[in-house]
Amino acid sequence: MPLLSVIMPAYNESGRIRDAIFRTHRQLERMTPDFQIVAVDDGSSDGTGDFLDRTAGELDRVTVVKLQPNRGKGEALRQGFLHATGRLIFFLDADMDLPPEQMDVFLRTMREEGADAVIGSKMHPESRVDYPLHRRVVSVVYFTITRILFGLPIRDTQTGLKLFRREVLERCMPRMLVKAFAYDLELLALAHHDGFRIAEAPVVIEYHPKYGYLPFNAIRSTAIDTLAIFYRLYIWNYYDDLSDRDQLTQETRM
Repeated sequence: MPLLSVIMPAYNESGRIRDAIFRTHRQLERMTPDFQIVAVDDGSSDGTGDFLDRTAGELDRVTVVKLQPNRGKGEALRQGFLHATGRLIFFLDADMDLPPEQMDVFLRTMREEGADAVIGSKMHPESRVDYPLHRRVVSVVYFTITRILFGLPIRDTQTGLKLFRREVLERCMPRMLVKAFAYDLELLALAHHDGFRIAEAPVVIEYHPKYGYLPFNAIRSTAIDTLAIFYRLYIWNYYDDLSDRDQLTQETRM
């Protein structure tokens, strides 16, 4: 099995981050001898970075990246990718709503379906989801909007457990602009647009509430970013223009 990297963005997770790293580390040891955890402290104000430093001192194959100030989950993932060396790369939220023990299901799905990316889906018929009603409603509404706008062959873009072949991220990440919650959508829309095969896998969600209802500002920001992605992808052709410029630059250097 090729080297696995797990990128784990964390914001104010001091109460859970040590257990999250240890739990993920144990699971990876069961799966492969070649792995790496890249934990990214996204400008936390509660000592998360200190917990990460101590945990990295106790475990091998843990890399800590610290960002200041807080830059958003998307930028935390991008910075984590810059430190990831694996040919296969997981995104895994640090809050442990998504237990790391299910990562092997994603690897099996990638292998069996010949996929370039495997996305955890709360709407998969085999998923077991302990999620409050208002979160379910938001998920269904957002899925409906994104399906209409982007025609993605998946039912969920926002679940925080994903697996990618490295070439997908190398191709898509340099062209991405979103730094916050719609980052997942931009990445998947670009991957689909570029012809990469995306598959879904069932997930188990053990909900640990960090917020009550989703903050209105987060919902508004995600909606604006979603429309901006649609505009750049289908009206402006921004991503294609970038791809063309990159290709021209490579040919000029040859």
